Amino acid sequence: MDTRTAILRKAAELLAHSPSGEISTRAVCEAAGVTQPVLYRHFGDKDGLLAAVADRVWGEYLASKRAAEQSADPLDDLRAGWDNHTAFALRHPHAYRLVFASTLATRPTAMAEAMGLLEGILQRLASQGRLRMPAADAARIVMAANSGVALGLILRPESYPDATASASTRDAVLDSLVIDGAPQGDPLAAAATTVAAHLTTSEAFTAAERDLLAEWLQRVARPIARQEKKST
Repeated sequence: MDTRTAILRKAAELLAHSPSGEISTRAVCEAAGVTQPVLYRHFGDKDGLLAAVADRVWGEYLASKRAAEQSADPLDDLRAGWDNHTAFALRHPHAYRLVFASTLATRPTAMAEAMGLLEGILQRLASQGRLRMPAADAARIVMAANSGVALGLILRPESYPDATASASTRDAVLDSLVIDGAPQGDPLAAAATTVAAHLTTSEAFTAAERDLLAEWLQRVARPIARQEKKST
């Protein structure tokens, strides 16, 4: 095991067992058997170390998501992804807070991949004509809601005595985003979202034409923005 990996492993263990979620570089160095200059040479500063620790812990979770087989219905995958996200947050509260509730100068990279995987599921829904808005917009809403309820369960458990809080929030959010059954809401926005989802696999346009058409479809797929323009 190389020095950097050994430091990360010990730091992750200390973080997991810390009552408050705080760890010192001194304690990490003692546990890993290295000096502080060695730690700083690998990570720059404490924020760099904590960001790397968060990415290490999240990496195991994201690896399982990458390896997961797609179900026949992307909505089932979306629900399972929400539940797995919440379960991960409760198993690793300190590492979770480093990504969603910290002011680290060095930001963990795990968030970007998590968003990408989520958007991929929503893109599948959009390609089926079942999403009310562009997949990227829906991904931001789902991630904000999922991380919000997860942080609430971690930081204010007394405010969430009902174990179904995450599931009920999940259902409310997904019901507002997904068209299941008869189309509702703005049919033009849903149609534009569906066409946009198929653009990446279409060979009928050049790359520049796809980018331009995608931009136009994104405008059409945002009914709230259109309504605001009409009212001004």
